[in-house]
Amino acid sequence: MTRPRTPAGYFDGMYRDTEDPWSLTRRWYERRKYDLTVASLPSPRYRRAFEPGCSVGELTRRLAARCDALLACDRVEAAVETARHRTRDLAHVEVRRMLLPEEWPEGSFDLIVLSELLYYLDATALDQLLERVVAVLEPGGTLVTVHWDHPVPEHLTTGAGIARRLSTLPGLGLLVDHREDDFVLQVHRRTGPDGERPVSVAAGEGLV
Repeated sequence: MTRPRTPAGYFDGMYRDTEDPWSLTRRWYERRKYDLTVASLPSPRYRRAFEPGCSVGELTRRLAARCDALLACDRVEAAVETARHRTRDLAHVEVRRMLLPEEWPEGSFDLIVLSELLYYLDATALDQLLERVVAVLEPGGTLVTVHWDHPVPEHLTTGAGIARRLSTLPGLGLLVDHREDDFVLQVHRRTGPDGERPVSVAAGEGLV
């Protein structure tokens, strides 16, 4: 039997008594992971980025430095309010409350970052979200996924399980596969209509 997605009450409860329930702004583990995430981006600049599941906006601020426009969202109003407050000095950042994949923003993106999000979705919701991600990711655009790789009761899979699912998706080419004991970080590029493999950063600058 397929396990249902993590219920909304779980997230509301996590934010009820504290602004930052996972200590995303305080732990060195999280700060290092976010720095690695941004360092893995293959392009120096992005036109329009999308960050679902932004929580309190710690990664959002880092991504904003590399984007002309950034849309971040979360399903929990308390998290959205915190992220808005923490990015209030960044006019090119918008933070919305959205429930994915049922709700979805308009337009296309050349960068989508899915950080610590996908293991909360059941198989049906995960398939719907990934289908929408590939559909709105522009040719040559970047998809980043980074997820905790230890079993957690509220998680329906692990970082390695998500990587296996992504490997079956058409339209994506793997650029980065960074794995540690604690998390899996992958970077994919959207392939063009003829399915050509994405070039490396060095090849893109004519170094190889």
